[in-house]
Amino acid sequence: MATTKVQKVAMNGSAYPTSHSTSCSSSCGRKLGIYSICLIAFYFLCSFLDTIKDRWYILDTTELHILAQDAIRLNPGDTGKIISHIVSNLTETHGLKHINPRQDEWVFNNAGGAMGAMYVIHASITEYLIIFGTPIGTEGHTGRHTADDYFHILEGEQWAYTPPSLEKEVYGPGSVHHLPRGTVKQYKMHEGCFALEYARGWIPLMLPFGFADSLTSTLDIPTLWWTVWITGREMIKNLSYGKI
Repeated sequence: MATTKVQKVAMNGSAYPTSHSTSCSSSCGRKLGIYSICLIAFYFLCSFLDTIKDRWYILDTTELHILAQDAIRLNPGDTGKIISHIVSNLTETHGLKHINPRQDEWVFNNAGGAMGAMYVIHASITEYLIIFGTPIGTEGHTGRHTADDYFHILEGEQWAYTPPSLEKEVYGPGSVHHLPRGTVKQYKMHEGCFALEYARGWIPLMLPFGFADSLTSTLDIPTLWWTVWITGREMIKNLSYGKI
């Protein structure tokens, strides 16, 4: 009888873990299925939004190129007046609700090993427009982005390089350096180089590249905070006016 009881206890004891294990497996399977469905739905949502993002653009690459060339032609060698001409014209066209007129609101920017200063003219979910440059020169990695990037050179010269080519690309005042979405280059801005940089695509996904050096290298938290504040302020302002 004692042996029978022990066997029953053993059988009952082994049955509980088996039932519990089956229940856990079933629960994990359900959770995995839900996560998979959510991930697939998110993917298709992003794919759909990517096909219609053009409807949210308010800036035009050709018009910006013409504006940059006009500013250079009317103010040769005067970076400050070139910038003022660009900002004044954009403000007249798009209004203060989409353009940041604070031309003294410059902040350092470290990204991809390069360092310069930038002034944010416009920032929204699908577009940003900044002045970026440095009087002493810099070089680094462009980053691989979810947006097309257009560098309108206002002053100085920019070089770029992509293997397997053995030749450098050269961009001077009035020219545009287009970096298509998903591509990458090495670039160099010589002394006294400033550019009107326009990006169109999914801007929030570009921000980690712009913040990474501050978090892992320079540890310049005040500059990072100021950058986040300006960018967030402009994005929220544009969203409040229905600009995605």
